[in-house]
Amino acid sequence: MAVSERKLDIIVPCYNEAECVPVLFDHVRRVLDDVENLHWSILYINDGSRDRTLQEIETLERTYGKEKIKYVSFSRNFGKEAAIYAGLSYTNADYIALMDADLQHPPELLPKMISVLDEGYDCCGARRVDRKGEPIVRSALSRLFYDTINRLTTMHLVQGGSDFRMIKRPVAEAMLALGERERFTKGILSWVGFSTKWIEYENVPRAAGTTKWSMRGLMHYAVNGFFAFATTPLRAAVWLGVLIDSVTLIGAIWFMISILRSDGPRTGFGTLVILIAFFGGTIIMILGVIGEYLARIYLEVKKRPLYIVRTTNIENEDSGLAIR
Repeated sequence: MAVSERKLDIIVPCYNEAECVPVLFDHVRRVLDDVENLHWSILYINDGSRDRTLQEIETLERTYGKEKIKYVSFSRNFGKEAAIYAGLSYTNADYIALMDADLQHPPELLPKMISVLDEGYDCCGARRVDRKGEPIVRSALSRLFYDTINRLTTMHLVQGGSDFRMIKRPVAEAMLALGERERFTKGILSWVGFSTKWIEYENVPRAAGTTKWSMRGLMHYAVNGFFAFATTPLRAAVWLGVLIDSVTLIGAIWFMISILRSDGPRTGFGTLVILIAFFGGTIIMILGVIGEYLARIYLEVKKRPLYIVRTTNIENEDSGLAIR
């Protein structure tokens, strides 16, 4: 049975990826030009790059036209999550792909993803089966993050699951309906549900340039993702308080019995210092957990826009200042 024509937009967040922008387009063009009944284009989101990323995108647009090259350029760097949200806001395609500019998300998987959606699935995700070339510490922390977030939240994140996805229009609309400012795309995709099929791929090195993700940036991303969907720390703080009170009560009873049974002098100075330090540290830790949530509430209630658009070649669209 013949498949009707589909429209595919590939959303590519870019931050200082001038070397990768034309290389990615060439790879995608070679892969998708032979797919029947497909009208495709790349939607580059220039996330406040300081190099020639925007100029490279504009060069591609002059060569291949607006039908193939679309772009949205931010006024500054707002982060990958804001770039993904902007891409979803600016597309009306039937199928929408999310992928990185550095070619670590192999374009060769795109035809297979299209076939998966043609089968009736709402989402197709790509999962890395290895981490060749990645530092051991980073790999271990990544596995720890997935294990922790799956245990402490209602989400289920697939180990090795990447942001490399292809989704149908209803999934994109559901993602846009979640209007929080502190976004975590992997968690949002898990939360909205829909039928998903995973395909596997081996880790590949960057096509050019260096990664923009430092260890600090990855840790910040992981913490944001955890607190965006986990309320367990708040409940854990309550149970920790109950545990401490229980241990303190038992300890007080034990000390009272010991004093009554002994006639020797007991100053209790060491015990007092230990207890003060213990309770002080515990209180600070609990306040820190509460503070993390309060900070996120503070950012949400201000309702600042996720991004501000400086320039775009997409006509008749929102400027990016509107809050959805």
